[in-house]
Amino acid sequence: MAARPVSPDRRRSPLTPALSAEGRGSNAACDLAHTTVAHALAAAQQRGLPRIDAQMLLLHVLGRAMHDRAWLIAHDGDALAPEAAARFDALCARRLRGEPVAYLTGTKAFHGLTLHVDARVLDPRDDTETLVDWALDLLPADRPARVLDLGTGSGAIALALAAARPRADVWAVDASADALAVARANGQRLGLVVTWHHGHWLAPVAGQRFDVIVSNPPYIAEGDPHLAALAHEPRVALASGHDGLRDLRAICAAAPAHLTPGGWLLLEHGHDQAAAVRTLLRAAGLDHVQSRRDLAGIERCSGGQMTTGTAPRPSAQ
Repeated sequence: MAARPVSPDRRRSPLTPALSAEGRGSNAACDLAHTTVAHALAAAQQRGLPRIDAQMLLLHVLGRAMHDRAWLIAHDGDALAPEAAARFDALCARRLRGEPVAYLTGTKAFHGLTLHVDARVLDPRDDTETLVDWALDLLPADRPARVLDLGTGSGAIALALAAARPRADVWAVDASADALAVARANGQRLGLVVTWHHGHWLAPVAGQRFDVIVSNPPYIAEGDPHLAALAHEPRVALASGHDGLRDLRAICAAAPAHLTPGGWLLLEHGHDQAAAVRTLLRAAGLDHVQSRRDLAGIERCSGGQMTTGTAPRPSAQ
């Protein structure tokens, strides 16, 4: 991935192959029948696929764990069955057209959990673990707390928090019934208890208060050219008005009324939106407003605390 330009916003960074599927030429086409593991991976990279993507797709085809890349090295001389080679070739072609690896394999590792994902939900990004880690810093492990995840999608954030804080009462909301079906199925498969609600942002939790509210809302501007390359993911989970702040504004305006005194609102946002989100949090009456950086050193999340003795009364949104 270092060989290609990378946007500072990981959400906006789908695969951009070095050569398109149309431009490879017949001599570079991958006939993977009767080939070895090593040759198959090399051929996929020649097509423009990053090595890590090719490895994960081949492990999926071979029925092995996504993290078992050492197996590929130990077995690089093994022959691939023609059926496996053909399936791998088809998955490589789909990845080159921009489909996320998580959709092709049906799974995504997130904060120690293996989630089932598909095109009904956003592909969970590693950067979002920054938001989870911040919330865990605020949630006591030894006593109950109430947590709300807004725009839960696959349930990644809510389930990661439920797994790490078994005493927490975790709620999650999504406006998409399809997304909630994915999230519920993940929760049931993982044996984690989350209270799921269908609706728009805070409307389904009228009258409720929480110690921590977290959200990874849509935050890409409608006119952002990166959206075209993210066509395989649900646009409603990506785009948010002319400046990318529409949903962040709505959450900042409504969430303080649903925080307990001392409660925190934590938001993920774009690489260039931290200052704007901090302004929104202060305007909403929150204190101790700050941002946290992801592993790339980018201000990825911002949050603030309700420090007044009496928080505003929750109301229907």
